[in-house]
Amino acid sequence: MEYSALKSGTDIRGYASDLGGHPVQLTDRAVEDIVSAFVVWYINKFSRDPEELKIAIGHDSRITAERITSAAKRALTNSGVAVIDCGLASTPAMFMTTVDLKTDAAIEITASHHPFDRNGIKIFLPSGGLEGADVAEILDIASDGTCVENVKKGTVITSNYMTDYAARLRNVIISGVDKGGLPLAGLKIVVDAGNGVGGFYAENVLKPLGADISGSRFLEPDGMFPNHIPNPEDKTAMQSICEAVVINNADLGIIFDTDVDRAGCVGPDGAEINRNRLIALAAYIAAGGKKGLTIVTDSVTSDGLKTYIEETLGCVHYRYRRGYKNVIDKAIELCRQGTECPLAIETSGHAALKENYFLDDGAYLATKIVVEVARGVDISNLLSALKMPADEREFRIAITAPEFKPYGDRVIDELASYMSGLSGYRIADDNREGIRVSSKDGWFLLRMSVHDPVMPLNFESDTDTGIDEMIRDLKPFLRKFDYLRLPDGLN
Repeated sequence: MEYSALKSGTDIRGYASDLGGHPVQLTDRAVEDIVSAFVVWYINKFSRDPEELKIAIGHDSRITAERITSAAKRALTNSGVAVIDCGLASTPAMFMTTVDLKTDAAIEITASHHPFDRNGIKIFLPSGGLEGADVAEILDIASDGTCVENVKKGTVITSNYMTDYAARLRNVIISGVDKGGLPLAGLKIVVDAGNGVGGFYAENVLKPLGADISGSRFLEPDGMFPNHIPNPEDKTAMQSICEAVVINNADLGIIFDTDVDRAGCVGPDGAEINRNRLIALAAYIAAGGKKGLTIVTDSVTSDGLKTYIEETLGCVHYRYRRGYKNVIDKAIELCRQGTECPLAIETSGHAALKENYFLDDGAYLATKIVVEVARGVDISNLLSALKMPADEREFRIAITAPEFKPYGDRVIDELASYMSGLSGYRIADDNREGIRVSSKDGWFLLRMSVHDPVMPLNFESDTDTGIDEMIRDLKPFLRKFDYLRLPDGLN
């Protein structure tokens, strides 16, 4: 069978239920083939005996989680591997099993914020998540049907590792606040888990330390996600946690995606702290008052954020390519080269701190924010220096050319020449993805999507009319390309 279409960046994802009207891609057979292929890949890469391996597995709250987990466990034990079954678990917790339980690898069954009928397989080694090339190689092995043979069947033991993981987060708060007793006593913190995995954070991290968590929403796991999509980037989800903060007069609101590798938060005024505001807050925490550190973000961050990081915090802002693994890998690379880089963060909410293994862990970031609130830091005042744009928009331009990537690259190359000939525009000097162009009162960025035949086009402006002016100047250029499908507002 051919499985290459299931590659989604550094993850494996596909339709896992027919309830949404799509044919099932992640069948039991497909899951067993892919997980068996991972074992083959692992023993080839590291020259290990499969019967020596210990691999942890967990899953999020999706309706297909238990079926897929069972298929994955069959594949592992049939390959001779010893399995630690962690049950309902967050993605970051599964990575931490490689640290605390000394597993050789860990697997999380999740499709992050995607709809209920999708699911996926995310794999960690002790060195971190797999690279895209690793995933492609595993899927090639799975397509060939290669598996480990003639081994003694592996064993399965169950572990309540999430209890240990929650204790670790509590210890971060206890040591960070340093008040003794119940460090969160007197604080009201509401959590919106969106019926994903994140309910544990309210019940097992905040409540035992004295926080009042009444008013928290959708903590119960429900793989149909009946209330809203568990996604800090979703407007309905953010409205939900903002409303919870205001209604309950809370000191802080926290929202997670399904598998808790992303988070957003809300200040006591009910204003969301997300995207550029979340990056600014995370940068403040990661820098810890130290100047000259480098903060790596993705390419669509605002000019106001750059000013905040470089002028308010006295650090260096390094814009890089979209994709959370891209920013994490760049931060690790910079550290190896001798640059002090404590944080890699994407506007989607993926935040990885060096002190936490450069793991994108929404619960860990939330914990660091809770520490600041418990110390008495006024987050709203802290972020007052961050200049927000008057207007921001995103358009997604479809590419209909058969070879979409070369076509998109051509558009970007020709746009560079076009903009160089227009007065009032300047190509940014930190342009590391697509083309970012500054105008007198704003900027736009045209780039290729990480996975799809799409060119996202992002705008920001400090005035109400700036984006319309940039669009007016771009339209003649974009209309020249027959294989670009321009959305409303650009055509």
